[in-house]
Amino acid sequence: MCAAVVYTVGAARLRRRGDAWPWRRDCVFAAGCAAVVWGLAGPVPGGPFTAHTGRHLLTAMAGPALLAVARPLTLVLRLLPPGRPRRGLLRVAHSPAAGGLLFPPVAAAVDVGGLWLLYRTDLWEAAHRHALLGGLLELHMLLAGLLFAMAVCRLDPVRGRCGLPLRAVTLLAAGAAHAVLAKSLYLSGPPGTAFAAADLRAGAQLMYYGGDAVEVFLALVLAVQWYAATGRRRARQAARDAVPAGAR
Repeated sequence: MCAAVVYTVGAARLRRRGDAWPWRRDCVFAAGCAAVVWGLAGPVPGGPFTAHTGRHLLTAMAGPALLAVARPLTLVLRLLPPGRPRRGLLRVAHSPAAGGLLFPPVAAAVDVGGLWLLYRTDLWEAAHRHALLGGLLELHMLLAGLLFAMAVCRLDPVRGRCGLPLRAVTLLAAGAAHAVLAKSLYLSGPPGTAFAAADLRAGAQLMYYGGDAVEVFLALVLAVQWYAATGRRRARQAARDAVPAGAR
């Protein structure tokens, strides 16, 4: 929750100097931090697999989606004064490596591909035998979820321009892959595990419908961007049409 405090203090500093920063972004960022913390350390009801699925949804999907919508990189860039730290951060955000990772299909492959490896190979069983590997997988799920959400939403200033059609198609494809994974888990658990049938099915259903809910949220973000972009285009066209032909 330290990140939420730092974000709130930074947003308050922007407002004190007269810059606009919507309060709703503070609330969204705090909600994202709370979701991640609850997924990592909070109690989640249900059997072992159902509880794990709930943690997965909070830590790797809902939390990162909320954090990305709050535009943390934009906040940091607006807080930093002109100088070496700000130029360095912009250099990283606009680097080819960042552009490659934030290319929507690549981010989707890292995120959803990691989930398929975890649940459809022996990686799950190995992670429960080795605490270090389990911790690294938790970190990967969080960062991969954040990478995917940032690549789809594209709200922060990062390298490359990816149009709405590409991001929308990537979101649909990733959602379909996540849904197929959930359905496969409904039939059989991860290799090397022996969950009760009722627990396995409840967890798979939670993954399926919970994933749909997060994907609908991201789709709404894209819809708002499309609506805003359409409005700006119409406003520019109306301004051009209002200029007399002889003055053009």
